[in-house]
Amino acid sequence: MVATSGSIDTSTRRGTALRGLFAKSWAGVAMLLIFYAALIVIFTSLSKWFLSFSNIASIGTNMAFIGLMAAAGTPLIISGGLDLSVAAVAGMAGVVVALLYGIGVNIWIACLAAIAVGSIIGLANGLLVTRGGLNPFIVTLGSMSIITGLSLVLTGGLTQPLLDDSFGWIGSGAIAGIPFPLILMVVVFIGFWWLLAWTPFGRRIYAVGGNPDASRLLGLPVERLQLVLYVVSGAFGALGGVVLAAMLGAAAPDAAGQSLLTVIAAIILGGTSLFGGRGSAWGTLLAVLILGTLNNGLTLLNVSSFWQQVTRGVVLLLAVGLDQVRVRMQSR
Repeated sequence: MVATSGSIDTSTRRGTALRGLFAKSWAGVAMLLIFYAALIVIFTSLSKWFLSFSNIASIGTNMAFIGLMAAAGTPLIISGGLDLSVAAVAGMAGVVVALLYGIGVNIWIACLAAIAVGSIIGLANGLLVTRGGLNPFIVTLGSMSIITGLSLVLTGGLTQPLLDDSFGWIGSGAIAGIPFPLILMVVVFIGFWWLLAWTPFGRRIYAVGGNPDASRLLGLPVERLQLVLYVVSGAFGALGGVVLAAMLGAAAPDAAGQSLLTVIAAIILGGTSLFGGRGSAWGTLLAVLILGTLNNGLTLLNVSSFWQQVTRGVVLLLAVGLDQVRVRMQSR
């Protein structure tokens, strides 16, 4: 009897310790970090080219424009919002740069104009959601269709060349051997981490996403805060589109259309709740790198694109499942 009671006590203590570990705010990010390390070990053992500097740099460069969109989407979803139009905004931004450059506008002014257009689209989305009281899923789904259609109308569905050396450096340049798009993405994530973790505005984002009604009773400007985040999402969607156009040396109206699922997947995989109130910039960054590494590693192993899509879906489901287990253990 004594031995049985001792076993139960030991088991209880282990369960309590495990729940305590999972309850830590950094537990989700730590799990992603372990998963990412395991992914690197597996691909390194299977491909001798995987761990080369050029390949690692390639992963960061190819995922940079997705990372820019996901970084801005993270605080928006934490606040309870959603922006499905961000990839369409990226495509529109490239088109705006190409068309303005084509008629003789300075390339950098064209880039600023594209980011301004993205901000205006974000403002329109935000006004419809916060002032109009419309569902963000429906609003941004509709604006995604409108923006994609306008991009096709403006270009006639044709890819527009963007051959400017200084502009191309944004997509293929490097500082001290490190690709500029990768540096830009990391700097942006550091900025959003600081915003969410160290500023009163960041704390309000979590409060609004966790309980908007209670936030209103406390006097927090819920609608105004979400409106700002929609504008930010539109601006960074456009910035992602500018980087993508610079990488490709051209602007295609639907160039970023296939990236929407990856952006949303990265945010969810990173631990951000679609119901708001929970998430982190570091989690999203790790998820972006995991998805990019997965694509790269499977390509090096000559896995067909069809199976790559299946694998991404399985990884996403596993990550979401583990996250739900963690949340349930926290609530016990």
